[in-house]
Amino acid sequence: MTLAIFVSALLSAMVIGMPVAFALLASGVALMWHLEMLDFQILAQNLIGGADSFPLLAVPFFMLAGEVMNAGGLSRRIVDLALALVGHIRGGLGYVTIMAGCLLSALSGSAVADAAALTALLLPMMVKAGHERNRSAGLIAATGVIGPVIPPSIGLVIFGVAANVSIAKLFLAAIVPGLLIGGALWITWASLVRSEKIEPAPRKSGAEIRAAAREAGWALLLPLIILVGLRMGVFTPTEAAVVAAVYALFVSIFIYGELKLPGIYRVFVSAAKTSAVVMFLIAAAMVSAWLITVANLPGQVTALLRPFMDSPILLMAAIMVLVMLVGTALDMTPTILILTPVLMPVVKAAGIDPVYFGVMFIINNSIGLVTPPVGTVLNVVAGVGRIRLDDVTRGVIPFMGAQFAMMFLMVLFPQLVTLPARWLAG
Repeated sequence: MTLAIFVSALLSAMVIGMPVAFALLASGVALMWHLEMLDFQILAQNLIGGADSFPLLAVPFFMLAGEVMNAGGLSRRIVDLALALVGHIRGGLGYVTIMAGCLLSALSGSAVADAAALTALLLPMMVKAGHERNRSAGLIAATGVIGPVIPPSIGLVIFGVAANVSIAKLFLAAIVPGLLIGGALWITWASLVRSEKIEPAPRKSGAEIRAAAREAGWALLLPLIILVGLRMGVFTPTEAAVVAAVYALFVSIFIYGELKLPGIYRVFVSAAKTSAVVMFLIAAAMVSAWLITVANLPGQVTALLRPFMDSPILLMAAIMVLVMLVGTALDMTPTILILTPVLMPVVKAAGIDPVYFGVMFIINNSIGLVTPPVGTVLNVVAGVGRIRLDDVTRGVIPFMGAQFAMMFLMVLFPQLVTLPARWLAG
């Protein structure tokens, strides 16, 4: 009964058009009323406490870093380097998209920022070269999904806080799975462009490749600094976010010289607006998370999933299907915040490694960003590329299928995630 009240209140609020943050608060009020403990002072205390977290400071700083990278020319130089390296291969612009997407993911950790940058830079080039517009937009959207997987990742930060799991371990464990998803896109694109008869661009000379590498060198140094710093224990993930933002500002202003004073103001305002939305959503979700614990909803979900508890692989498959279904209706952040406190007790009871589960959970939620009808990244690509949403959706289907196939391969073979994670974590 308690579970039904929470879910029905949340869905009803969303159906009438209430923003997700307020819908979470409404479902929390409904649950408090049902439990006969309605007290708006407790509600306010949990709302304020939900955002009062040092690890969550990483969210606004990584968002600021992503905004600076796009405005300061770091993203464009990454694309130029990928063009120099693989632009001459048949279907080369598709491989450029995937390579640039993986590199940008190691800079910003935001699917929306990466998808917007790739669409603006590469979609016109791909269409001009003769590639099908829908397929090109679909590939760019699917590549944007890698953003929240490869560290630094805002999604992993939010999950780590909500689940009380080491964010540094999540970052290190997500590197190889993110690259495997990129590999799945690479293979899918290779199979699709076989039938296209498009002349590839001329091969770049060694001097041109070296020049592109020099230009992108400052941008490529950032993920190396972050990962080495985390691995060596030099700074925490939150401090890494500050390092990323300050480094991106320094390079954009003093090295590349593309970010001027008016641009700095716009970047900070844009990052502040986005951060405010996300942080209020997190705060509202923490109210629901507290009430979920008080009402023992995890116990009820555990009872529902008990038939799968004897087989961790079967349980993971069932959870992944559940998250896939939720991802068609909810964006990534609310899905993480709503389901994490419900599913973590189930995962721990089944003996599943929380870090492994966190990586798989974020991968699934990331793919949800291109799953219709919500598909935030689909909307971004459609808006920036001035293309119909239906066309982007048709183009993304084969790539989304490849990503889900890779995800379930990692469910069947957890070692694809756990072994590299142990090696990287030392």
